[in-house]
Amino acid sequence: MKDYMKIYEEWLNNPYFDETTKEELRAIAGDENEIKERFYMDLEFGTAGLRGVIGAGINRMNIYVVRRATQGLANYIIKQGGADKGVAIAYDSRRMSPEFAMEAAMTLAANGIKAYKFESLRPTPELSFAVRELGCIAGINITASHNPPEYNGYKVYWEDGAQFTPPHDKGVTEEVLAIEDLSTVKTTDEASAVAAGLYQVIGADIDDKYIAQVKAQVVNQQAIDEMQDQITIIYTPLHGTGNIPARRILKELGFENVYVVPEQELPNGDFPTVSYPNPEAEEAFELGLALAKEKDADLVLATDPDADRLGVYVKDAKSGDYIPLTGNMSGSLLCEYVLSQKKERGAIPEDGQVVKSIVTTNLVDAVAKSYGCELIEVLTGFKYIGQQILKEENTGYGTYLFGLEESYGCLIGTYARDKDAISATVALCEAAAYYKMKGMTLWDAMIAIYEKYGYYKDAVKSIGLKGIEGQAKIQAIMDTLRNNTPTEVGGYRTVSARDYKLDTIKNMENGEVKPTGLPESNVLYYDLTDDAWLCVRPSGTEPKIKIYLSGKGKTAAESDEIIAKMEKAATELLGL
Repeated sequence: MKDYMKIYEEWLNNPYFDETTKEELRAIAGDENEIKERFYMDLEFGTAGLRGVIGAGINRMNIYVVRRATQGLANYIIKQGGADKGVAIAYDSRRMSPEFAMEAAMTLAANGIKAYKFESLRPTPELSFAVRELGCIAGINITASHNPPEYNGYKVYWEDGAQFTPPHDKGVTEEVLAIEDLSTVKTTDEASAVAAGLYQVIGADIDDKYIAQVKAQVVNQQAIDEMQDQITIIYTPLHGTGNIPARRILKELGFENVYVVPEQELPNGDFPTVSYPNPEAEEAFELGLALAKEKDADLVLATDPDADRLGVYVKDAKSGDYIPLTGNMSGSLLCEYVLSQKKERGAIPEDGQVVKSIVTTNLVDAVAKSYGCELIEVLTGFKYIGQQILKEENTGYGTYLFGLEESYGCLIGTYARDKDAISATVALCEAAAYYKMKGMTLWDAMIAIYEKYGYYKDAVKSIGLKGIEGQAKIQAIMDTLRNNTPTEVGGYRTVSARDYKLDTIKNMENGEVKPTGLPESNVLYYDLTDDAWLCVRPSGTEPKIKIYLSGKGKTAAESDEIIAKMEKAATELLGL
């Protein structure tokens, strides 16, 4: 633990820090607990870079922490010999996002590295695309994704367009941590950066190229053409970046009945219509569902603020109700649709691959197998799916066809290396058109998938444990499980235990141990009998521990019972 009072005083007295910051810190004088929370540790890189509450302090998101992170990135880039390639920068609609983006650009420029900054807010997948399109060494995206409004974040991408992975994540982190005196960080002003040719504003040209790539992933334009006036779509960007690109591309493809939720259309970092802008949450859809009933819509779509995650409700024609699809459900539905369409056209190569995270439903395994595709598992974090695409490119083996993770993210095509909710929006609308041609709704298509492969049921339970005590509790849970492998969960016997931190897979019957083959990560995974499994890991972006559960039944009701029993058992197992 850092000497938090000493650092607090330093921020108050050093002329490097601005007066507004000092006023904020003076306001907490005497509140040692608050001072401790802000200064006891540096805001750390997780699976998605920096993410934290906006405010003054080394454990908060502010211009000084952004500058420091960027200085560390710049130092690493220079050591890698990539300074001449430049860095692309995007940002979302959150509080301070434009300011943080500019601070990052100015620190890069001060280090002789050209910054290509978008003129206004853009989706995460477009930033991923821009990195590769511009030939940059890295990318920065200022976003906290779906977190509450008090948060912001800082995602780092490497030259392959994916969020950084080993060894770059470790390398950048080491460079950041080596900067102990924030006042030593370099910066400059916009005029000087422009004059030196180290700052360029980007926009429409990249937009056009990105949109063209997303449109290129459409596999059945004929279905859209035939049903363009018979499909009704409700869309909400949840006050984020998705509004312009999603509407543009749907219009260009020919969809005529697209309605945007008016109350949630415009960018707003306060997210006034929701407690937090998460497309997993029911409240995010309240306004959209009301509009859907008014317009008799086929589907309701919501993208999170940086438009990499997509939530969806689909209409059940029999009941007239709108039914939510989990990320596992919508991802499996899209995987089945994309692969079936490619198979019809003879476009599935012998080395076709479907890539998923380890906590994503096994339903996808069954879909991939049915179309003769290899199923590749990677760690949680879409960057590892991006890494797999790079591996395919480097080795010449493997053709990426579809990638997904349970947290409402997928990618069709390889033009980007992060999940793309704009593309997923298009694909679901295309699938809706295709199935409607056959007299089916998307819900009918989902049921057909279950009937074909089995009723896979998945659940995620996130338990918030904030602050220092929360971190200690999370660590204690992981340590206890690591040292005491459960023999069964909810009546399902443990077949094997995977420990991704220790790189081991232990066969519980014969004691045989083999490596996971994946990078080190603090994740415990238990393969259970009857195609069930349990996974436990700390969140890389929030102060939470996450429990993932999966089971398979012969009917929807049976799978519901299985998951309920497993969730109760898992909660007891973790002492929560």
